Amino acid sequence: MMAAESKLDFNRDVRPILEAACIHCHGTEKQEGDVRLDTKEAAYAGGEDNPGITPGDPEKSSVWWTTTLPPTDDLIMPPKKPLIQAQTDILKEWILAGAPWPDGVVLQETPRMDFANNIQPLFARGGPFTAEEVKMIRLWSEQGAVWPQGLKLGGPEPDGPGDNLDLVKTIHEKITATHTEESPSDMKVYEAKVPITGASYTMVPIPAGEFLMGSPASEADRKEDEGPQHKVKIDPFWMGKFEVTWDEYEPFMITDVARRKNGSPEKIPADADAAFITSKPTTPYTEMSFGMGTKGFPAISMTEHAALKYCQWLSAQTGHFYRLPTEAEWEYACRAGTTTAFSWGDNPAQGGDYAWFWDNAGEKYQKVGQKKPNPWGLHDMHGNVIEWVLDWYEPYPAATGVVENPYVKPGKLLYPRVARGGSWYDDMDLLRSSTRFKSNPKWKIQDPQLPKSIWYHTDGEWLGFRLVRPLNVPSAETMHAIWNSGRGEENEVKDAKKD
Repeated sequence: MMAAESKLDFNRDVRPILEAACIHCHGTEKQEGDVRLDTKEAAYAGGEDNPGITPGDPEKSSVWWTTTLPPTDDLIMPPKKPLIQAQTDILKEWILAGAPWPDGVVLQETPRMDFANNIQPLFARGGPFTAEEVKMIRLWSEQGAVWPQGLKLGGPEPDGPGDNLDLVKTIHEKITATHTEESPSDMKVYEAKVPITGASYTMVPIPAGEFLMGSPASEADRKEDEGPQHKVKIDPFWMGKFEVTWDEYEPFMITDVARRKNGSPEKIPADADAAFITSKPTTPYTEMSFGMGTKGFPAISMTEHAALKYCQWLSAQTGHFYRLPTEAEWEYACRAGTTTAFSWGDNPAQGGDYAWFWDNAGEKYQKVGQKKPNPWGLHDMHGNVIEWVLDWYEPYPAATGVVENPYVKPGKLLYPRVARGGSWYDDMDLLRSSTRFKSNPKWKIQDPQLPKSIWYHTDGEWLGFRLVRPLNVPSAETMHAIWNSGRGEENEVKDAKKD
């Protein structure tokens, strides 16, 4: 067949479409349907019974005809976000022209830009744009500058419910109406179930009190940021007896509802309840337990934002206010009245009875609650997975009297936030009650998206969280601020853990 004349340029017009829409599933790492498209030779060969590209004949080229199928067809490519006609027309014209592919050009996966999720918010806000935002706009332009027909910038916000302060006020009304404990004497251990799923969890009352936060200069393996020690006063709260498990977290993480990248449902019925409206993670691009097990095992690899939104989702169902612990609350509960390096004492050799760590965990996390609890009945406070807390990371201030309920509110930057407790990945010295961990962009370095996911730390296979429920119920405004404090601008951090 004679090649049709075309003014298309492969690198300018065709390559961005293939790199954004095809290489994620048909590149060096993965070849769905035995099709590989990152090199000229592999793309021409195709896979299974269909050639990928037959120069001059689009009808025999799966690279083109699979993109033109009806959206409901199982064979349509890409399956979740089909190409628009202008893009399929470019592929057709290129193939009709003989599918010219410069020698030596190897395609690399690039993030696919979606106008509504990635570009519209930038244009609506206006510049100046950050370097990452400029890259997103450039990729969108290279990928065809797809602008949905009829969509206009600006105008009033759409009517209807959303994950905002009004929603939290609704949740707050439910919490204040169902809150029955008035004083510390009313606080008891309770076992509850996630209403939507039936997954069980147990909350343990932690009494109010004072303690010395941080470690003394004489403690073995002490890090500089664990001091100076300072007196802290803590109000009463309940804390999860165990780390949050996949049984509890996975139904929140994986739903059958189509979502925008910010986790909001694409369509919200007018009569939707608060749990439905609460933002939830987008579908993960890989299996998030990494083969280490799910039933009874701690949930892992979520961002602080994802953990906090889980707390909001659970609160909306139960009528109790759940959140992450502050750093001070976490250490107070971990120590459980002790002043030693670990809640069992100073001897690391006894740690195998209380904790999963590098020497005994078999290079993976373990089911919660198998080791001895600390003196207040909390399991796995040392080891298994490190646990998110609410605070932004800052050096401790000089000791000046007793500090009540300290909490370092996060600023606009995402890193570093604090996690505590040590994990299966760590040696025993990092499981001490006073050890602090700083969050790091490297915890999501394998994430191929642009911008990086707000929901997943795909390299944090040792990172989880634990629930807290304070006795004193705060205002709706405070709840809203806490549940949304896990968002922030991506930034680089030096000298962080898990390099």
